[in-house]
Amino acid sequence: MRKIKLGLTGMETPAVAVGCMRIGGLGRAEAAKFVRAALDLGLNFFDHADIYGAGACEEVFADALKDAGAARGDALIQSKCGIVPGKMFDFSKEHIIASAEASLRRLKTDYMDVFLLHRPDALVEPEEVAEAFDALHGAGKVRHFGVSNHKPSQIQLLRKHVRQPIAANQLQFGVAHAQMVTQGLRANMLWDGSEDRDGGVLDYCRLNDITIQTWSPLQHGYFEGAFLGDARFPELNAAIDEVAASHGVANTTIAFAWILRHPAKMQPVTGTKDVARLADCAKAADVTLTREEWYKIYLAAGNELP
Repeated sequence: MRKIKLGLTGMETPAVAVGCMRIGGLGRAEAAKFVRAALDLGLNFFDHADIYGAGACEEVFADALKDAGAARGDALIQSKCGIVPGKMFDFSKEHIIASAEASLRRLKTDYMDVFLLHRPDALVEPEEVAEAFDALHGAGKVRHFGVSNHKPSQIQLLRKHVRQPIAANQLQFGVAHAQMVTQGLRANMLWDGSEDRDGGVLDYCRLNDITIQTWSPLQHGYFEGAFLGDARFPELNAAIDEVAASHGVANTTIAFAWILRHPAKMQPVTGTKDVARLADCAKAADVTLTREEWYKIYLAAGNELP
């Protein structure tokens, strides 16, 4: 499995991360099989959040890692905090620390490799975030920190006080949700899609060595379903299938390879709990699309070039 550097941490991680949002739906034996398969594929970076399965996904993973015959050091574990479902977002010092410690208990470990702030809190006080990060880092409970769904200005506000590097920013991105790329291609245009909706976060992360982790890479819209095999995307699926056939891989592999081809060195996060589909995702790290193939797929998604 090809490795990438996660931000400025110096930590090497697989080019593809394993999303564990759905692992809570697996039985104990199935979960162990899934984690073992991921490790055997070289996918040892696991992404969690305290709200996934209301914490159950972290608990299931902890047992699965043990049942898979793996040691804690065999896995890189990332989790997220800050969403209080249906109520608020909370980046207070007390909530960040309490959430991290609760995740550690569920994960049955004494440290997390990476800990992200899940969604921007309108009431964030960056001084409190800095104090929370210092406390967790100083106690050895969290090694690296990052954010999710943050704009450049929001990251800059945190960086004014936070001492640790922001390692990652987890953002929705895929060929059917490619606004980060589209707005750059349509700069200085009056076309739809030229609006800057994220403050130029793609270029900002590249300039500041922050790894973009792409969530829901096979989705279109906001959790509206996967575009692969969807009859509403005939041209896109035809283009992906044609490129997949030329490389001798599955369509899932090409959809992930499309993301990996971007020079920002993004890290797509899987969403499957199926071992075969996971293997198709992993193969993307060994496929390099040509420039022509990349643009062919981008245009087939309904995008236009100026």
